Amino acid sequence: MPAVAKTLFRLGARLGSTAQNALEVARFGGFDTDEDASPFEVVTEQRVYRLRHYFPDGGDGPVMLLVPPLMITAEVYDISSRVSAVRVLRDHGVDPWVVDFGAPEREPGGLERTITDHVLAVSDAVDRVRKATGRDVHLAGYSQGGMFVYQAAAYRRSEGIESVVTFGSPTDTSVALPFGLPGWLASEGVGRVPDWVLGGFAVPGWVTRLGFQMLSPVKSVRSRVDFILQLHDRERLAPRERQRRFLEREGWVSWPGPALAEFVRQFVQHNRMLTGGFVIGDRLVTLADITCPVLTFVGEVDEIAPPPMVRGIRRAAPRAQVYEASLRAGHFGLVVGSLAIARTWPAVAEWAKWRAGEGGLPEIVAPVAGDEEAEPAGLPGGSAGYGLQLVMGVGGSAARSAYRTASRAIHGTRQLGGEAAQNLPRLARLERIQSDTRMSMGLLLDEQAQRMPDEVFFLYKGRPYTHDAAKSRVDAVVRGLIHIGVRRGDSVGVLMGTRPTALALVAALSRLGAVAVLLRPDGDPAAEARLSRVGRVIVDPEHAARVDGMEGVEAYLLGGAGRGERGSLMDMETIDPELVEVPGWFRANPGRAGDLAFVVFRGEGELLRAHRITNRRWALSAFGTASSAALSPSDTVYSITPIHHPSALLMSLGGAVAGGARLALASAYDPETFWDEARRYGVTVASYTWMLLRDLVEAPPDPAERHHAVRLFIGSGMPRGLWRRVEDRFAPARVLEFYASTEGESVLVNLSGKKPGSLGRPLPGSAEVRLARYDLENGRLDVGPDGLAVECEPGEIGMLLARVRLSAVGTAGRCVRGVFAPEDAWTITGDLFRRDADGDFWLAGREAELIRTAEGIVPPGPIRDALGDLPYVDTVAVYGIPVGETELAAAAVSLRDVAELKPLDLSEALLRVEPGLRPAIVRVVDEVPVTPGGRLRTAPLREEGVPSAGEGMAYYRDKAGAYRPLTDAARRRLLKAPAAREAR
Repeated sequence: MPAVAKTLFRLGARLGSTAQNALEVARFGGFDTDEDASPFEVVTEQRVYRLRHYFPDGGDGPVMLLVPPLMITAEVYDISSRVSAVRVLRDHGVDPWVVDFGAPEREPGGLERTITDHVLAVSDAVDRVRKATGRDVHLAGYSQGGMFVYQAAAYRRSEGIESVVTFGSPTDTSVALPFGLPGWLASEGVGRVPDWVLGGFAVPGWVTRLGFQMLSPVKSVRSRVDFILQLHDRERLAPRERQRRFLEREGWVSWPGPALAEFVRQFVQHNRMLTGGFVIGDRLVTLADITCPVLTFVGEVDEIAPPPMVRGIRRAAPRAQVYEASLRAGHFGLVVGSLAIARTWPAVAEWAKWRAGEGGLPEIVAPVAGDEEAEPAGLPGGSAGYGLQLVMGVGGSAARSAYRTASRAIHGTRQLGGEAAQNLPRLARLERIQSDTRMSMGLLLDEQAQRMPDEVFFLYKGRPYTHDAAKSRVDAVVRGLIHIGVRRGDSVGVLMGTRPTALALVAALSRLGAVAVLLRPDGDPAAEARLSRVGRVIVDPEHAARVDGMEGVEAYLLGGAGRGERGSLMDMETIDPELVEVPGWFRANPGRAGDLAFVVFRGEGELLRAHRITNRRWALSAFGTASSAALSPSDTVYSITPIHHPSALLMSLGGAVAGGARLALASAYDPETFWDEARRYGVTVASYTWMLLRDLVEAPPDPAERHHAVRLFIGSGMPRGLWRRVEDRFAPARVLEFYASTEGESVLVNLSGKKPGSLGRPLPGSAEVRLARYDLENGRLDVGPDGLAVECEPGEIGMLLARVRLSAVGTAGRCVRGVFAPEDAWTITGDLFRRDADGDFWLAGREAELIRTAEGIVPPGPIRDALGDLPYVDTVAVYGIPVGETELAAAAVSLRDVAELKPLDLSEALLRVEPGLRPAIVRVVDEVPVTPGGRLRTAPLREEGVPSAGEGMAYYRDKAGAYRPLTDAARRRLLKAPAAREAR
């Protein structure tokens, strides 16, 4: 046959084969390769999943349970005889099992599945495999399937799990984005998408497939062209045909809408894989509860789950020993393809056998320490790019490079702008509040419930409570209050420990327009009830006996329904809300800003005082805390003080409500369990008062505190030395210190944190403040020749005054008129400050703390700060010891690591204090007494008087100003000195 004829014949045959194969591909999506899938049996079929056991007759060995991602079928682990993870595992002596979620679009109720459904399904599969094999399970997952694996292991607290193995599974969506896109682009976008949009529809499989193909558009096009050019050669295409069909069409399934919404909210927008506190069913879960070994495979060129996102497991699971295998692979290449068959799956099999005591650690696997990361996570919130990428996909390397360059230039500005955009509406609303403006806790709670009803409002004892559930409980309590006769403006005592019912009752009183009088269970409730003149007290079962001594008070029981003896008090839990008729006078949240909202108490005995808090005063602290701490729905605020404490009411609860953050309530503060609870709740902001964090700082290291998610400790009264120790130990968390006067509406905040011990500057929206010279002897303002007050110079100690709105003059405490101008009005706060040259305020002491010595009046603040700066001093208390008609200024210190206070150190530290303000005596004590809230108690020290000499535990100031060990002679002189000076 002529050459031309042969060529034409071959061309014709080729075209014929191409046409025949193209027709088969067009009709059936591909051509039959006579290639069978690996054998398996379906062991069980449940509502959400089927459990496959591959090679059921294959023998014994370590057990591996594989979990696929939501958007890819379970066949990802058995695409073809050439690309089969389960076959490689079986060939290497591992017993493979697979969770099959099926195609949700073809399963009954499949498109209504949630993240919880899938995690509980994986946990159930673990139990079934363990029962069938008698072995603990190696739990493995790819991409989001690996996230399910982490979540299930944490949910189970590693029970029955030999190890966790993941492939390209992110745990930190704040440190990186696909293609280097900036986190704010995705997180801000996700934050603006309503829940009904996210959860209202499923993402079809073809959308996800298209997204993956767009990751590498050139490779995708080249693959299609190669397939077309080789379409005539069936034998050449056959080995890769099943893989092609899987990637092109058959491997993709729909992503259920509710699961998508939950995934984006919990793990993308709020980054709770890293911080903890995500919700599975009715439980709070944290990856910190994983204690079994973890092996994570990292794709070095993975653009969907970049290495920093995957390596976040080191921070998220501090109690687990983490191992890593890093491969030069992309997202698919880790589990599918020649590299996976040659490297990934043999290593997984070797890992399982090594854990069983057979052989050594795989060559490509190495243990890693949790401290190896270069940068800490950005908290709270983070990039949404991973979830968005799985759903939509983007591409274009040139555009990505240009965008990265631009985003770096504007990142800092954008971050500041984002915080400003978040805080400005809060501050603007605060500025608009007048005395007759509707404003109350109940109103803000209703606004949050309307905006995000299904989001978690508060957490307690490991359980989450949504805004909608909380609103239902509050509404029921409101009807109960109406039933017992409570009306708007009535004062009602609340005597409860920290519990959901206490929170609901306080909110219900606010919604009704009544006044919540917060009696202290650890105080004298009877005296507080008399002082506040309440006619009703509502108590929980634990404190019911405390109302026995309250005369003229009607007592009611609320909370703990169905648990234990209820006693003889009227039980409000028996009131059926549906049967209570709402009266015509009732309007929800009628409270005005100028109305009294709460009464709290301080002191005890003769020093017991009631402090009245208006709705405006509460809102000032609430919006001020939310703005200063930049609180958002990504945050969880941990309140370690009880709800009757002002810090819990004003800052923790108030800030969380105003900022839309979650509130975690501690039933009791225990440094030993602090980090466990912080991890479980996903705490990003923790509250404190005074010395409360001292035991936490001095506690032995806790594995859960490594790479913690706490970014702020917020509160008031923390001494300067403790402040530094907190920031040193718990970095990168920092302290955000507030000052809020009990009289007036002044709020100071140290936003920068650059000056530990300083109370910063006035919060925007709070009352204007000034420092005025003050006659401490006579307790009145110093005035100039014109009769007006004299403002202090920088560095000068004076009385803090807070401006009073003229509409509030009648109700303001210690209000004075005509202070700096004829018509102005100011409140005397009773707190002495100095202001430095930068305008920052420093507390010198409170009027009640002043020490009246023979030489003059001594404020405690300068002494406390100077001694607290000594690195080995733990706690400092400054007080006056009565000697005759005057006092001696004394300081008591407890030490951290040394048994002796050096006189030279003492003298040098106090050189920074003006000579007339230095203490006459400094003593060393084992412990400085504190209240349950961490506030220093100086009364017991004062009662002990001048300490004994000769034990080397006390020092006195000699005539030269140096400090020496106290002797009997020096002690006698100190006790006689005031009288001698008075005689002169």
